[in-house]
Amino acid sequence: MDPRFEASKYENTIYNFWEQNGYLQSKKGKPYTILMPPPNANASLHAGHGMYTIDDIVIRWKRLTGYASLWIPGTDHAGFETQYVFEKELAKKEQSRLNFDRETLYKMIFEFVKDNSGLIYTQFKKLGFLADWKRSVFTLDKQVIAYVSDTFKQMVTEGLVYRDNYIVNYCTYCGTSLAELEVKHIERKDPLYYLKYGPFVLATVRPETKFGDTAVAVHPKDKRYRQWINKDIEVEGLLGKFKVKVIADSVVDPTFGTGVVKITPAHDPNDFETGKRHDLEIKKVINIDGRLNELAGPYAGLKVKVARQKIIEDLQKKGLIEKIDENYEHSVTVCYKCGRDLEPTIIPNWFIKVDLLKKPVIDAILEGKVRFIPKKYKKQMLSWLEVMHDWPISRQIVWGIRIPVWYKVDKNAKNINVWWLDKNKKLNYGDISKFLKNGITLKEITSGLQQVSAETGSKQPSFVISNECPGDDYLPETNTFDTWFSSGQWPLVTLKKEEYKDRFPTDFMGTLSDILKFWISRMIMFSLYLKKTVPFKDVYLWSMVADSKGVKMSKSKGNVVNPIDMVNKYGADAFRASLLFGIGEGGTVNLSEDKVRAMRNFTNKIWNIGRFIYMNRSQSSKVISQNLDLKTKKTTDEMETEFGILRKKIIKYMNSYKFSAAFGDLYEFIWHRFADFYIEQLKEAVTTGDNQTLETLEKVYLNMLIMIHPFMPYVTESIWQIFNGSSSSILESKINVS
Repeated sequence: MDPRFEASKYENTIYNFWEQNGYLQSKKGKPYTILMPPPNANASLHAGHGMYTIDDIVIRWKRLTGYASLWIPGTDHAGFETQYVFEKELAKKEQSRLNFDRETLYKMIFEFVKDNSGLIYTQFKKLGFLADWKRSVFTLDKQVIAYVSDTFKQMVTEGLVYRDNYIVNYCTYCGTSLAELEVKHIERKDPLYYLKYGPFVLATVRPETKFGDTAVAVHPKDKRYRQWINKDIEVEGLLGKFKVKVIADSVVDPTFGTGVVKITPAHDPNDFETGKRHDLEIKKVINIDGRLNELAGPYAGLKVKVARQKIIEDLQKKGLIEKIDENYEHSVTVCYKCGRDLEPTIIPNWFIKVDLLKKPVIDAILEGKVRFIPKKYKKQMLSWLEVMHDWPISRQIVWGIRIPVWYKVDKNAKNINVWWLDKNKKLNYGDISKFLKNGITLKEITSGLQQVSAETGSKQPSFVISNECPGDDYLPETNTFDTWFSSGQWPLVTLKKEEYKDRFPTDFMGTLSDILKFWISRMIMFSLYLKKTVPFKDVYLWSMVADSKGVKMSKSKGNVVNPIDMVNKYGADAFRASLLFGIGEGGTVNLSEDKVRAMRNFTNKIWNIGRFIYMNRSQSSKVISQNLDLKTKKTTDEMETEFGILRKKIIKYMNSYKFSAAFGDLYEFIWHRFADFYIEQLKEAVTTGDNQTLETLEKVYLNMLIMIHPFMPYVTESIWQIFNGSSSSILESKINVS
């Protein structure tokens, strides 16, 4: 054996051995199944991905304890995120998505993803992951699209889906609405404008939305304004005088500004809900391109920030601003990708009614059909489910699973707006009837189609649910499903039909805690709806990977630790171990190069113990004194007893998912008891040829390797093959847990 373990010398050889000899596939035994949370198809490994190591530990442990463990991998199309990355590539060529029809853009993104995917699997293999790569599923595979579309059709048939106008966080730059997970909230200073508003003065940071005001609100218990409640007031504005009603609503904070607020249902989430409670008119004054529309009069066509400045100047000229607070601090909602302010706006959306769907999820969790590790996440999940409201599932992007809907086109009805490119690649926008009356054919519009926006309510066009176009006078819905809608069905699209009997529900789902309510809740919901059972038995929430000071890693902070750099420098085992050592379940992993280096030293300690035993195998047996023999026998007995106790403890830890505790105890025993104490006590006997002692040392050592193999697979398999032959594998070993 070499003087030290050189990871780079062994890792590729060992992984190829596992792959070529079928160890990535399931063996005979009781089924045990884990589904890999699908990373973005075109992603590369970051420190957070290292926590997939937990799943690999479980797969290896179950394999060693006799299970037919199977880890099914997959990748996610990551709709908005991938399209955003692709659009940045287009920008480098001085192009944008608006230069292409949706079919062409989809094909371009597909090629981009295909050319840039596969890297993360290569990196996962570098970490030693025992996943069955031949079983990989992509969320845009044909069978996945078909399954997800069928789910939608079933939900429509059963009355669980509806269309309605809804206020969403819309990024006018990225061109799509964003889910709450895709939203960032930042603290910022902005001017707070105190506007003269009829008999009142009210404060707002967004004077440009005043053209969409449909009421003024005060708190019901605010004595200052009680006399005005339910009365109309006349307001002097930039487009002349207008009347609005004064309403009372407890949403108003009497301590904000003057305690009077304007209500703009089309452009503020709180105002939208207030408007629904009071049956207020919705007047949309900002289009999805971020420009004011015709309701803004002379300000129409101006971008929001430009319009705001112009409006303030004109209000000041008319004496309609009382004062301006230049240092108002407030929370602003911005796009998590481009960082620009989001525009709350009303757009047509497809919704899922969740009241009937979430009740079985709550019941299943309360009954313990799904366990959460750590336990605190059970309460978090239940709290989220209690407040979960109807789920808008439409996204205004091309890259994803298109909602399988086709709208019937009535040439005279003004209920479908379209964005399309003509043969000269000029972008056209407007009601489709306008184009049809001008002699443009539906075929021309469809061939250059970018986006369709159909009216809701009484003006809604009739539609057909189908993957294929039902006729010549139909236009496709261009919105795609929210990624959580498709990935929420992940447990249902990864297994083969014949496997459902033995492998469903799956056994273990490891993931990040920040997508607990967005992904885990939806997977349980869809599984109970479609299969009448939970999708998995245990949910393990990984630790967050942070820097050495506990600060979340980010490129902007310059504190990112590149996992591949650490693996190349210190080996995969060292990196894997650094994610577990000294970390309580659900705690924060403070990752640093020093910690990875320390785990590399532990890897070498394991290797050097083996080298000592292996090198002494060739010693011939010699006669030793009776006193030394009795002392040695006592020591070896103590060693076997201590290891037996440890072994039972590790089994208990592993079965209760206390991986860090298990690894910590193995680390302590191997380094400080086995190496520093027992080998030192037995060194003389071994080096003087006591083969019985050597055999006992080797037996305990090899059993130790089996126990720590799930955590550090490369060094343990490398040593195992040195001791037992290059065709053998530690994965053929069995741990008796009874």
